[in-house]
Amino acid sequence: MSISQISVFVQSEPGHLKRVLDAFEAADINVRGFSASDTGDYGIVRFILDNPKRGLEVLSAIGSAATISEVLCVRLEDKPGELARVVGTISENANIIYSYSLISTFIVFSVDNVNALEEALRTQSIQPAELSDLESCFSGA
Repeated sequence: MSISQISVFVQSEPGHLKRVLDAFEAADINVRGFSASDTGDYGIVRFILDNPKRGLEVLSAIGSAATISEVLCVRLEDKPGELARVVGTISENANIIYSYSLISTFIVFSVDNVNALEEALRTQSIQPAELSDLESCFSGA
Protein backbone atom coordinates (compact mmCIF):
# COMPACT_ATOMS: atom_id res chain seq x y z
CA MET A 1 0.00 0.00 0.00
CA SER A 2 1.37 3.40 -0.93
CA ILE A 3 1.35 6.52 1.21
CA SER A 4 1.05 10.15 0.13
CA GLN A 5 4.14 12.33 0.18
CA ILE A 6 4.23 16.09 -0.28
CA SER A 7 7.21 17.71 -2.03
CA VAL A 8 7.73 21.40 -1.33
CA PHE A 9 10.10 23.72 -3.11
CA VAL A 10 11.77 26.13 -0.66
CA GLN A 11 14.50 28.74 -0.95
CA SER A 12 17.83 27.59 0.48
CA GLU A 13 17.88 30.35 3.06
CA PRO A 14 17.52 30.31 6.85
CA GLY A 15 13.89 30.34 7.96
CA HIS A 16 12.11 29.00 4.89
CA LEU A 17 11.78 25.43 6.16
CA LYS A 18 10.66 26.79 9.54
CA ARG A 19 7.91 28.81 7.82
CA VAL A 20 6.50 25.61 6.31
CA LEU A 21 6.74 23.75 9.62
CA ASP A 22 5.04 26.62 11.47
CA ALA A 23 2.17 26.51 8.96
CA PHE A 24 1.77 22.76 9.57
CA GLU A 25 1.78 23.31 13.32
CA ALA A 26 -0.81 26.10 13.11
CA ALA A 27 -3.06 23.74 11.11
CA ASP A 28 -2.51 20.90 13.64
CA ILE A 29 -0.76 18.73 11.04
CA ASN A 30 1.80 16.25 12.35
CA VAL A 31 4.99 15.60 10.39
CA ARG A 32 5.68 11.85 10.42
CA GLY A 33 8.88 12.09 8.41
CA PHE A 34 10.79 14.36 6.08
CA SER A 35 13.75 14.63 3.78
CA ALA A 36 15.43 17.84 2.67
CA SER A 37 17.82 18.10 -0.27
CA ASP A 38 19.76 21.05 -1.61
CA THR A 39 19.66 21.97 -5.28
CA GLY A 40 21.53 25.29 -5.01
CA ASP A 41 19.31 28.32 -4.55
CA TYR A 42 16.31 26.10 -3.83
CA GLY A 43 15.71 22.89 -2.00
CA ILE A 44 13.15 20.15 -2.11
CA VAL A 45 11.62 19.05 1.17
CA ARG A 46 9.57 15.87 1.12
CA PHE A 47 7.08 15.28 3.92
CA ILE A 48 5.07 12.37 5.19
CA LEU A 49 2.16 14.01 7.04
CA ASP A 50 -0.73 12.64 9.07
CA ASN A 51 -3.10 14.61 6.80
CA PRO A 52 -1.45 15.11 3.39
CA LYS A 53 -4.53 16.59 1.70
CA ARG A 54 -4.83 19.28 4.37
CA GLY A 55 -1.05 19.78 4.24
CA LEU A 56 -1.24 20.56 0.54
CA GLU A 57 -4.05 23.06 1.20
CA VAL A 58 -1.99 24.77 3.91
CA LEU A 59 1.04 25.02 1.62
CA SER A 60 -1.08 26.51 -1.14
CA ALA A 61 -2.48 29.08 1.30
CA ILE A 62 1.02 30.31 2.22
CA GLY A 63 2.10 30.44 -1.42
CA SER A 64 4.45 27.46 -1.41
CA ALA A 65 4.91 25.42 -4.57
CA ALA A 66 4.10 21.83 -3.65
CA THR A 67 3.04 18.55 -5.21
CA ILE A 68 1.61 15.33 -3.83
CA SER A 69 2.67 11.87 -4.97
CA GLU A 70 2.40 8.27 -3.90
CA VAL A 71 5.45 6.53 -2.45
CA LEU A 72 6.16 3.19 -0.83
CA CYS A 73 7.32 2.95 2.78
CA VAL A 74 8.86 -0.32 3.96
CA ARG A 75 9.69 -1.38 7.51
CA LEU A 76 13.06 -3.15 7.65
CA GLU A 77 14.23 -5.69 10.17
CA ASP A 78 17.31 -4.53 12.10
CA LYS A 79 19.82 -7.05 10.78
CA PRO A 80 22.83 -6.98 8.48
CA GLY A 81 21.95 -7.25 4.81
CA GLU A 82 18.27 -6.34 5.20
CA LEU A 83 18.55 -3.06 3.30
CA ALA A 84 20.43 -4.82 0.49
CA ARG A 85 17.75 -7.54 0.35
CA VAL A 86 14.90 -5.04 0.14
CA VAL A 87 16.67 -2.80 -2.39
CA GLY A 88 17.46 -5.89 -4.46
CA THR A 89 13.81 -6.92 -4.52
CA ILE A 90 12.70 -3.41 -5.44
CA SER A 91 15.39 -3.09 -8.12
CA GLU A 92 14.17 -6.26 -9.81
CA ASN A 93 10.72 -4.69 -10.19
CA ALA A 94 11.16 -0.90 -10.34
CA ASN A 95 13.69 1.91 -10.66
CA ILE A 96 14.48 3.63 -7.35
CA ILE A 97 14.33 7.38 -8.04
CA TYR A 98 15.23 8.43 -4.48
CA SER A 99 14.78 7.17 -0.95
CA TYR A 100 15.11 8.38 2.61
CA SER A 101 14.84 6.73 5.99
CA LEU A 102 12.38 7.48 8.75
CA ILE A 103 13.11 6.94 12.41
CA SER A 104 10.56 8.69 14.53
CA THR A 105 12.78 10.86 16.72
CA PHE A 106 16.23 10.83 15.15
CA ILE A 107 16.79 13.50 12.49
CA VAL A 108 20.06 14.11 10.63
CA PHE A 109 21.00 17.65 9.58
CA SER A 110 23.89 18.64 7.33
CA VAL A 111 24.93 22.17 8.35
CA ASP A 112 27.79 24.52 7.59
CA ASN A 113 29.29 24.49 11.13
CA VAL A 114 28.63 21.30 13.11
CA ASN A 115 30.71 22.26 16.15
CA ALA A 116 29.03 25.64 16.65
CA LEU A 117 25.60 24.10 16.18
CA GLU A 118 26.26 21.35 18.74
CA GLU A 119 27.07 23.99 21.35
CA ALA A 120 24.02 26.08 20.44
CA LEU A 121 21.77 23.03 20.74
CA ARG A 122 23.15 22.17 24.16
CA THR A 123 22.31 25.67 25.41
CA GLN A 124 18.68 24.95 24.43
CA SER A 125 18.68 21.52 26.16
CA ILE A 126 18.75 19.70 22.81
CA GLN A 127 21.16 16.78 22.99
CA PRO A 128 22.84 15.73 19.74
CA ALA A 129 22.71 11.96 19.21
CA GLU A 130 25.66 9.66 18.93
CA LEU A 131 25.84 6.38 17.03
CA SER A 132 25.44 4.49 20.32
CA ASP A 133 22.05 6.23 20.80
CA LEU A 134 20.84 4.76 17.52
CA GLU A 135 22.21 1.33 18.39
CA SER A 136 20.44 1.31 21.77
CA CYS A 137 17.18 2.26 20.04
CA PHE A 138 17.32 -0.90 17.94
CA SER A 139 18.70 -3.22 20.62
CA GLY A 140 15.91 -2.36 23.05
CA ALA A 141 18.29 -0.95 25.67
